Parts: sequence; structure tokens; C-alpha cells
Amino acid sequence: MNPTFIKGADVSMLKEVEELGGEFFLGNQKKDLFEIMQIKGLNVVRLRLWVNPYDEEGCPYMGGTNDLETTIELARRAKEQGLQFMLNIHYSDFWADPKKQSKPKSWQELSFEQLEEKVYNYTKEVLDVCGACDVMPELIQIGNETTNGMLWPDGRTPKYLFEQNKFEETEADEWKSSFDRLVSLLNAGIQAARDSGPMKIILHLDAGGANVLYRTWFDEMAARSVDYDIIGLSYYPIWHGSLEELRFNLEDISARYDKEVLIIETAYGHTAESPTGADIFTSELAKNAGYPPTVEGQAQFLYDLMQTVDQVPGGKGLGIVYWEPAWLPVDGTTWASPEGMKYGNDVASMGNHWANQAWFDFHGQALDSIDVFHQFESKKRGASCEEVDKG
Repeated sequence: MNPTFIKGADVSMLKEVEELGGEFFLGNQKKDLFEIMQIKGLNVVRLRLWVNPYDEEGCPYMGGTNDLETTIELARRAKEQGLQFMLNIHYSDFWADPKKQSKPKSWQELSFEQLEEKVYNYTKEVLDVCGACDVMPELIQIGNETTNGMLWPDGRTPKYLFEQNKFEETEADEWKSSFDRLVSLLNAGIQAARDSGPMKIILHLDAGGANVLYRTWFDEMAARSVDYDIIGLSYYPIWHGSLEELRFNLEDISARYDKEVLIIETAYGHTAESPTGADIFTSELAKNAGYPPTVEGQAQFLYDLMQTVDQVPGGKGLGIVYWEPAWLPVDGTTWASPEGMKYGNDVASMGNHWANQAWFDFHGQALDSIDVFHQFESKKRGASCEEVDKG
């Protein structure tokens, strides 16, 4: 059992929500979101960072427009409440995930060697600013959901085919050279973090229940002796398999690579209602997870997930981080502007499609499900006391 279990949340959308009029309430009393998190037993805040999330006219891409200034501002507020800071560097001007890993606009013409140098220098410069602002991260991600590589096309690797639970067929030479290139880029970011101060380094994939993905990808890291501390996983139960599949994967990869494991993205709906009619979470998808789309169902899923992670042998299960629990459906908030969508070649309807997976109702009132973190800690302490008594 890990004595400092991470109970975290990614609240990168917060500044956009607040600027558009979003407010948060606990027991009908208006409060700062970070104060609510501290009161409810959260201990880590995850914040993403984009290089230049603005179009050629200087208009924001939205989705939180998480440039360095915004990230520093939110990290400072989190630290003031005694919360730890996890920095999530996307190495892109906008969203980076298995569908898209676009190079920053100003990095497009760099040679591969120049790109490696840029990854090192950018990471070092960001962390130097964090240090100067007294918001040094305790945890850092080098890339976000790098299942299919990063900084495409230079760092692109063969595609993982989720539905078929395998990678696309690739010639052996191309497979090897693509992972060689990816590791060179990862190593540049890792070295900059190591040179900047003590912080735990995370490598992050999606599809947390897919053991084939994790074994294949991290075998390539092990073969090249990549220096990292934590395997980070996205696990959304409506898409990524059962908790038993997740448990198997966590136990297998933590032992196989002798690494700590951490769920760094997860979420579940407190209702299947949608303020816009376009929320991702629906009652049909809830059937995949096996929990009712209610406040109680959201809390029970989180409790079961924390228990699954906490039971990873050797204390290697570090905790969980929830994705965007404070993204209220205020007018004007959107995951992307039209120009942002074009940049990532990912075009869909604008808006907030996540509101029914928050820890707040659509008006900002905290739900009872947020109490699950204290409830989990209370039961952990009770179990620990029983173990001591038996001893």
C-alpha cells in the first residue's frame, strides 16, 4: 500500500471557465476551486502546456489556451493551497494525443538534430521559468498520450490499432528506426528535466486496459534504456476495458519494468443528461463501464479505481488523476476554435462535451461524489490499523 496515494485532478480549463463567468460552490458557499480541492482531500494538480496556442491573427485556440503564462498562474494558485504540481508538456501548439501530435508551428522547418536540441532547450527554459516563479513541478510528463509517437512526422511510430489490439504491420527496419527517433526526442526532454531539479518523470500512453500496447511500447523503451520513473496511463472505463483488465496491466507492467504506475487521466459521468445535447458520456456508453450514470455511480467507480491502483503489489500503484472535473458548461467555452481544429487536423463541433463528467453540477455546485477521496483515505487508514493490530 502506498502511504502517499495521489488523488489529483487536471483542471487546465479553469482560467477559461472563470473568465467566461464560471463559479464554484461548496455547500452553497462560493469558493476558489483549489480551496475546494484541498478541503476535499485532493493533493495533486495536473496542468497541460502548449507551446503557442494562438492562430496567425493572435486569436486563442481555446481549450484553456494553456500557454506558459496560464500554466504558471494556475500552478501558483494550486501551490498556495498546498497542492503538488504535475506539468504535462504536449510539445505541440495544441492538443496532442494518439490521433494527432502536430509539431509547433515555429518548429516545422527544423532538421531532426535541431528538433532534438529544441526539445531540450524548450523543456529547460520552461522549467527555468517554473523555478523562477517558485512553482517547480514535483511530477513532469514528457509528451502526452504518446502511443503513436510525438512531434509528427519526425517522432511518429507505427500506429496502435485499438480495435484489433495490435500495432499496424511495419517492416522491421522502419519499426526500429521509428522508435529510435522517438526515443531520441524523449531523451532530450528527459535530460532537460533531470538537469533542472528533482522531479519524477512520467511517460504516458492511453488505453490503460491494453496490456499488448504497454508491453510492446515499453519493451522498446527498455531496449534503449530510457530513463524515466513512472508509467502513466489514461483509463476511461467507457472505452478502455474493464477494471480487471486494468488491474492485470498495472500489475504486469509495474513488475516487468520495475516502475511505479499512475492513472493520469480518467473520468465518469454523474448523469447522462447533456446541457448541449453533445456530451461524450451517454447512458449507452455507461453500460460498457457497468456503473450507473449517477452521482453515486461516479463515486463508486472512483472508489473502485483507487482500490485497484492501491492494490498493485510493492506499493507501486501511485494513485489517480481525474481529467477536467471543473469544466463547467458556461457560454463560450469550447475544446477548440475553428483555427485550432485546423491546426490539429481534427474538426468537430465546438463546445464543451465534457460537462456531465465533472464533479460539479451544471451550475458549479460541488457534488457528493467529491467526498469519495476522504472516504477512501478513511478506509485505508482503518485497514492499516487492523494490519498493525493483527501484527
